[in-house]
Amino acid sequence: MYDLYFNWKFVWVKAGLASLTTNATTYHSQPAYRMNLLAISGKRADYFFKMRDTLTCVMGQKLEPRYFRKGAEEGKRYTVDEARFSYKDGLCFVNQKRTHRDGEVQEMEYSDSRCIYDMLTILAQARSYDPADYKIGDKIKFPMATGRKVEEQTLIYRGKENVKAENGVTYRCLIFSLVEYDKKGKEKEVITFFVSDDKNHLPVRLDMYLNFGSAKAFLRSVSGNRHPLTSVVK
Repeated sequence: MYDLYFNWKFVWVKAGLASLTTNATTYHSQPAYRMNLLAISGKRADYFFKMRDTLTCVMGQKLEPRYFRKGAEEGKRYTVDEARFSYKDGLCFVNQKRTHRDGEVQEMEYSDSRCIYDMLTILAQARSYDPADYKIGDKIKFPMATGRKVEEQTLIYRGKENVKAENGVTYRCLIFSLVEYDKKGKEKEVITFFVSDDKNHLPVRLDMYLNFGSAKAFLRSVSGNRHPLTSVVK
């Protein structure tokens, strides 16, 4: 569970809640994982910017994407994105569909010799990496389905930092940045992930740089973790 904060006019305001859950499931009779991310702004924040986002993904046991859905009500905008992934002859195929509030539907297909990720499976994949051999500044490049197209994305390892969560516990964290590049090659931070430096790689804090401002998510509570939280700073 996470507490959400938005920045308005240089003031950080508690704006809502988010939950991230991962469960074992089956997909087309095969063992899989299901991850859900739910983000809801509170009544106070709704006055400025209403947000009701529900993201769901299904991935195989090697964390390869199978299905993704994002229902997003953000301000006056409401869209539903769906992506279905398949694999054949060494290629990854994705079929994407975006449905708008007025019923307009946009569809596209894409294939790549690399694995194509969605917003949630790339988080799961990043959490699965062993950073023992990483050097600060190392870049991980990958294609990601973003609703209407597939875009090249870059994840950069920034190093380690101690981060205090909303529950008062301090964790030793690994830092990753999801960045974009403009036409001149200038780097733009999109999301910074702070994940616990233990086998869980638990997201402890997320810094998000949005079109309408910035937001942060702080870990409030965790349950069902598979491994001991050895990253806790005593």
